[in-house]
Order: sequence, then structure tokens, then C-alpha cells
Amino acid sequence: KLHEKPKDSGKVTITKTFDFAGEEIKVTKEVDSNSKEAKSFLKQQEKLQSAAPASLPTVSGVKRPSGMSSLLGKIGAKKQKMSTLEKSKLDWENFKEEEGIVEELAIHNRGKDGYIERKAFLERVDHRQFEIERDIRLSRMKP
Repeated sequence: KLHEKPKDSGKVTITKTFDFAGEEIKVTKEVDSNSKEAKSFLKQQEKLQSAAPASLPTVSGVKRPSGMSSLLGKIGAKKQKMSTLEKSKLDWENFKEEEGIVEELAIHNRGKDGYIERKAFLERVDHRQFEIERDIRLSRMKP
């Protein structure tokens, strides 16, 4: 019998660097290790690690970065840009975490006072009213 190792059901910490208004913003988030985002991040890390040893070997056999091209590669590497909306969303998420109001907001938005619930209710009422009016129009059209 083959014994399977229990999969690591822990979390993976993903750190991304963005450029926002000339500043370097680092975004760190934890995701489940078996999620799509975690798997793609781990694949990307493997690619970066496999590309790193591709530099030229020296006389002693120790591999070192190839000087000027390595420096230019680091300088020329473009960071992803972050829009104002993405930055605002990130700031709001951080604020909710710092203040500990995530659960309170979720509970409040679930109730009848939530904006989304009110919009869905009004949309259902409007659709139902349209169907009633349509039925009345169709019943009047019959000869």
C-alpha cells in the first residue's frame, strides 16, 4: 500500500511589488496553498529560481551574476503599476484589518440595511411590476 503524505493545508504568503505615484508599494496577502493564485505564484517562483543559475560560470566553477548585464536587468525591470482604485481598495482592506471591523461590516451588510440587499429588492419589485403590466397589455390585445 502507498501512503500519501498529507498535503500542506497551510497558507502561502504572496508578496507583490507595485509602483504607485513613484513609490514602491509592497502588497502581502495570505492565500490557501491549494488555491489557483498560490499555485501560479509558486510556479512563477520556480521559474525565477531556475533562471537564476543560468549565469556564466567563473574559473573556479562558482557561478556569479554577469556584472553589468545583471545590474541593467535589475534597473530596467519594470514594476507593475497600481491604479488609484486598486490603491484605495488596498488601503480600505488594511484599515478594516487594523481596526478589526471586518466581521462587524459583514454582519451589518447582511441585514436589511445593506445597500446591495436594497438594490436587489428594488430590482425584483421592478421586474415583478413589469411582468404584471405585460400580462395586462397582452390580455387587452386579444380579439
